[in-house]
Amino acid sequence: MKIWWQSFIDASASAAYMARLSDYLNGIASPGTTVHVHGLTPPDRGFSRLSEFRCAVLTVDNGLEAAAQGYDAFVVGHFQEPGLMELKSALPIPVVGTGEATLHLAAQMGRRIGLVSLDDIYRDWHLEQGDLYGLGGRISHVAGLNANPSDFSAAFAGDTAAKDRMIAAFRTVAEPMVAGGADVIVPAGVLPGLLIAGEHGLKVGHAPVVNCAAVALMQAEMQVRLFRLNGLEPAGGAYCARAPQVAIDDFRALVARGRGA
Repeated sequence: MKIWWQSFIDASASAAYMARLSDYLNGIASPGTTVHVHGLTPPDRGFSRLSEFRCAVLTVDNGLEAAAQGYDAFVVGHFQEPGLMELKSALPIPVVGTGEATLHLAAQMGRRIGLVSLDDIYRDWHLEQGDLYGLGGRISHVAGLNANPSDFSAAFAGDTAAKDRMIAAFRTVAEPMVAGGADVIVPAGVLPGLLIAGEHGLKVGHAPVVNCAAVALMQAEMQVRLFRLNGLEPAGGAYCARAPQVAIDDFRALVARGRGA
């Protein structure tokens, strides 16, 4: 099984993170599964809906390329997962969104979900995700670490003190959520998700902390197996009607050659 993992991080500027993510995912993958981690240049920066939209366009194009290259599944390794529905409509292979997969698992772990996002700017976006997935009433808290991807670099490069500081910052954000009634804590981003990935049995108070990176990978592996077993795939009606080839061709031409085409 070959999985394309699409990060919204620049592979060169955040080389330590990308290497750590690739090693981690391939280390926990099932035998016979290979995960190829890809970044974006420029990465998601100038945090805003516009930046997310730009990254979504590139991600959909990369998803189409992944399918053309024979990948078995495509993972949007960005919790906000813009472009997810467009990918599901365009690709003939399983598509997994980190946010969608993690929120649904978290809803099985507890009633009230607290999200620790990378930045407060994503608060409304996460609430919209909850509504889209039918879990809006289950998300009780959303707060940001208000960190940049570069803030994690030292931790992923092996600086134990830096990692401890970041985990302490994570706890500082999560503890008021648990005190306020949250049953389960979700790092709403693969950066903080990978940060806590090595903390076995991590809890904040009584609340378990869900590792979104592991959830997304294991969901992808499961969907590939179910697809092979009985052809299970997203509904092809109004939800994710399959895009016709002309729509795909027009989209790829726009990305490849720009508006002038």
